[in-house]
Order: sequence, then structure tokens, then C-alpha cells
Amino acid sequence: MVLVTEDTDAKPLAWLKKRAHVIEAPPDSPEFHAALPNIVGMVVRTYTKVNDTLLARCPKLKVVGRGGVGIENIDVKACRARGVEVVYTPDANSLAVGDFVIGFALQLLRPWALFKDRAYEPKEFRHVRDTLRGVQMNELTIGIVGMGRVGRRVGHIASNGFGMRVIYNDLLDVQSQLKFSATVADKPTIFREADIVTLHVDMKAGNEHMVGTPLLSLMKPTAILINTCRGEVLDDAALAAAIRTGKIAGAAIDVFDPEPPKADYPLLGFDNVLLTPHMAARTHTAVENMSWVVRDVLEVLNGRTPKYPAP
Repeated sequence: MVLVTEDTDAKPLAWLKKRAHVIEAPPDSPEFHAALPNIVGMVVRTYTKVNDTLLARCPKLKVVGRGGVGIENIDVKACRARGVEVVYTPDANSLAVGDFVIGFALQLLRPWALFKDRAYEPKEFRHVRDTLRGVQMNELTIGIVGMGRVGRRVGHIASNGFGMRVIYNDLLDVQSQLKFSATVADKPTIFREADIVTLHVDMKAGNEHMVGTPLLSLMKPTAILINTCRGEVLDDAALAAAIRTGKIAGAAIDVFDPEPPKADYPLLGFDNVLLTPHMAARTHTAVENMSWVVRDVLEVLNGRTPKYPAP
């Protein structure tokens, strides 16, 4: 029996159902709790928390599959202590998220002056056209905090596609993996020099509120911040204060802590802040790719080595 707890693309789910007894049940449902004693596999996404308490209720469990990149919602150490393998899909959504980040930047850096319900009057049309100006991407420096798969995708587009200067920070030496021009820098240098700062880190210890007033205060007043990785890495109140006082030019946020954000979320109401409901990875292809974690779930259940075991 394999328990699927969150949304899964139809094609991989149908594939799994031909090969296993599948129960679909969200974590807050009676069906979820009733299934736990008998499941041998579990497929989760973002909001199912797999911890030692849950694992104690799953005596037959052999594998947990995370459809996605981040595995912070799974206690991998606790799983492996109980002989439970953890698999995930690290390559599934890099292209989708990278494209989304560049889209965010273009929306913030170019004044689109869209019209829909009425045409501009001739004088108004000319005034808008003659007075609004944007910047060209090749004139800018992008600072990438976290040069993993998504960070490398963003850097590839920025450097090879737009001719931007790329600077980055990562805990590992990833220079040999880069197929574009980029220079390593410490975080203060990135926040001081970049016109676009984009965050692509996981929730390792110490990353909570990594970006707060000390780093934000270094940014140019014309710079923007983009967060599509984890809501917890950003101090939203500090960012709101920086935007309100004109310390930076704007921000784009796709992830939140908590998620969804509450009604008093401090970044609501700004014209120069883009807020999206965790949509960066939501392309048809990326969602299907993430859902194919079921292949590795079946590999483990059949006694074979999975392609993508969690690190």
C-alpha cells in the first residue's frame, strides 16, 4: 500500500496505480490516519511533515518520496534510523523556477504601462511613452545566493541570455559546474553590488532569517530582491521596512512563512512588490516531473537502488 498525501500529476499517479495499491488522502483526513499502520510507501509534496512521531505510526514503511527539490519537511535522519529510504526529484523544476525568476525581474525593472479596458488618449499615450524608462538587463549585475540547480539555471539565463554580470555565493565550490561566466563573492558583496539579488538556498541550520536588516541595508536604492526558495530565509518585516523607506526599489516573493501568509503579512499593499502563491515551479512539465518520484518509490519497494536518494 502506497499513501499519496498531496496533489500528484495524473499520468505518474495512473502509472503508480497500475503497480501498487494506492490510497490518496491528505494529512488532515481520517483516511490518512487509518492507512498509516499498513503503508509501505508514502508520496508527499510540501505540506506533509514526516517526522519521528509520524514514522512511529508506520511500522511497515520502507520509502518516502518527496515530489520536489526541498526535503526540509522530511526528517531524513529519523527515516534512515528506522530503515526508511527517502527519495526526491532534484532536477524536476530547475528550468521552471529559473524562468520564473527572470520573469519576476523583468516585471519589476521595466515599466509596462499596460492598458486593457480603454485606450490611452493620444496625449496620454505620448506622455507615458516619452516619460517612462526601464533598464536593460545587460547593464545589470545579478547576485545569486545559493548556486544549486536553480541558481545555475538563473545564472545561465542571466549571463548567456542577457549578458549580465553574475556574482554568487554558495557553501560549496561549484565553479567547475558553471557553464557561464560568474564570480564568487561573499554575501555582503552580493547585496552591495547586485542590481538583482535572488535567493536559492535551502533551510540548513542558520538560514532562518538569513536575509534581514543587516544585508538589506547594503543594497542599492535601485536594486530588487527575489525569493523563490524558502519563506523562512527572509525577514519579511525587515524587507517591508526597506521598501517603505525607499532603501530598495522593490521585491518579488513566491514563498512564505507561514504558508499561506496571514492577513497581516507585512508586504501586502505595495505597488513595487510582486506576490505569487508558490507558483514558480508550476508548469505542466515541472509538476509532472516532480510527480515521477513514484518511479524511485517503486524502485525501493522492489529492492532496487533509486536514482535520486536524498542526500
